[in-house]
Amino acid sequence: MSSLGPQPPLPRVLWPLMFGNFVIATGVMMVTGILTEVSISLNVSIATAGQMISTSALCTCIGAPLFAAWAAGWDRQKLLTASLLWYSVLHALAACSEQFSALLGWRALAMAGAAIFTPQAASCVGLLVPGEQRGRAITFIFLGWSIASVLGTPLGAWLGGTFGWRYAFAFISMLSLVSGLWLWRTLPTGIVPPALSRAAWSTTLGSRTMMLTVSVTMVSAAGQFILFSYLAPYLKNIMGASTTTLSLLLLMYGLFGFIGNAFIARHIDRIGPSRSVMISLGCMVCGLALWTVAGSAAWLAWAFLPWGLGVFSANSAQQARLVQLAPDLASASVALNSSAIYAGQALGAAMGGWIVLHQGLTALPPFALLGMVLAMVVSWQSSRYARSHPLPQHAAQQG
Repeated sequence: MSSLGPQPPLPRVLWPLMFGNFVIATGVMMVTGILTEVSISLNVSIATAGQMISTSALCTCIGAPLFAAWAAGWDRQKLLTASLLWYSVLHALAACSEQFSALLGWRALAMAGAAIFTPQAASCVGLLVPGEQRGRAITFIFLGWSIASVLGTPLGAWLGGTFGWRYAFAFISMLSLVSGLWLWRTLPTGIVPPALSRAAWSTTLGSRTMMLTVSVTMVSAAGQFILFSYLAPYLKNIMGASTTTLSLLLLMYGLFGFIGNAFIARHIDRIGPSRSVMISLGCMVCGLALWTVAGSAAWLAWAFLPWGLGVFSANSAQQARLVQLAPDLASASVALNSSAIYAGQALGAAMGGWIVLHQGLTALPPFALLGMVLAMVVSWQSSRYARSHPLPQHAAQQG
């Protein structure tokens, strides 16, 4: 932990990494705001258009660990730049699609860039900053995701609704190109984390400490997406919220997500990653508890506040927690954590659909709350286990 005095500034090289995460996150999340435009333009149903979300999540879930193993020894300047340029080209092709099948294919291929960039950007941070700044640096670059929820996603939806969905994809293509060029000019060459051998992957996958920690991410994502996947119909059908109210609530959610992540980024080296995760999960539990008793859309504004404070900060702290557990295994553990996010989203959405079908929309908040309480229990257990079963150091180096 750092001293209580003023903290030294983080190096400027982290800014293009943070902006790259903003671009990736905007591309991932904006699809929900343009489904209607895609449906009308390409003459498919909303359910069919929604396959872009599930397909992208599945591709990223599977791709993150595979690409981590394949590109472990690559120079990070070249790897990260290439992933952003790939993201740019594939979104440009998606913008030109005349058939939904082509759009779905280009979009799925584009997610290779997301599967590479976010985990590999986090894994190289330890080589760019001193050890005492590592937690703050990792959470800083993940601010890009919370900024995207406040600015990128609404902007993508506005572009799609005003000019058409093709402009939203073209916007992502342009941002990706700018981000790749900025990173190429800023990130030094020779940033190569220790290559991961088969033994290192075996250590990661066979470590109960590591897998317990990663499972916190999956359980928390699943708990949230039980409700979040069906947020719009819940607010409109149960709470009678208007489109404007829905937009304002989502804006508040994103804004407090940014604030929560910024706070954790500032103080994580003092608080510690494990404690930061518990604080963030606790905020989300408070928010979902308020959901279960809220009687109107106005009351839900209070629920979105603590839920938003915890949503992005929890994942940022989880990344720092994994890196702290085994810095040499960061390329593998952070990639697995990214997979856990998307796996949890898919699981939560499926569970939420089953709940809606059998018990109705009103049953979603209690089940989501139960999932988040379970995530806190798993997080406490993983911290307890990690203290008694520390991972060996330098496990990732080739031997």
